[in-house]
Amino acid sequence: MKKLKFLTYMVFIVVLAAAIYHLSLKYRHENKILKEIITRLEAESRIAEVLVTGVNYDEKTKKRQTTIKFLEYDVGGKPLKPKYFTFSGNIIQFQSLVIRFDDMYIRKADKLRGKSAYLFWKVFMLDGKNTQEYEITKVNQIPAGYKIDDIKNGFEEKLWEKFWMYALEPKEAKKMGIKNAQIEAPGTIFMPGSLYVLKIEHDGGMRIDAVLLPVILKGEKIPE
Repeated sequence: MKKLKFLTYMVFIVVLAAAIYHLSLKYRHENKILKEIITRLEAESRIAEVLVTGVNYDEKTKKRQTTIKFLEYDVGGKPLKPKYFTFSGNIIQFQSLVIRFDDMYIRKADKLRGKSAYLFWKVFMLDGKNTQEYEITKVNQIPAGYKIDDIKNGFEEKLWEKFWMYALEPKEAKKMGIKNAQIEAPGTIFMPGSLYVLKIEHDGGMRIDAVLLPVILKGEKIPE
């Protein structure tokens, strides 16, 4: 009888230990998934960098001319061909179209909707009737950072036509699991000696971070 009780007790202990172990594994697994979800929601990507490459005084306008180098990165993080823009001032903005998808797609790391989609439309400086702007991407054009190399694809073109439609007609966007689609225009005062990094948050919009260049680079021209 004592042996039976002892065996029953041992079986109970083993079953309890196994249950606790499985609960622990489940908790660790769920905790890992939760952390991954939070990481995805809080994640961000570098999408472009801007550097002031020249500041000159224009005798005609009596204003300082600021030239910036705009270097965009494609979806794989590869730099595209840089563009240069000159403005009669240094408060410069980037007009962009941004589509935010429902959080469920970000949590699941959906291949197409796992983070906010965007494109750079124009770069401009507001100055009343003297406002200056340059086009980066033409309306309905496939953005350079997303273009599939060496392929002319009707599906790809239609996809980007829809992107423009969703960004400019939010009512249509709701049907595709899009939380928000809008025009954004992040900007800042661009000064020599800093690197300006444009980032997009996976569940949000764009922002510009300024980072001081190392002192050693001041006054140096870097060869190609």
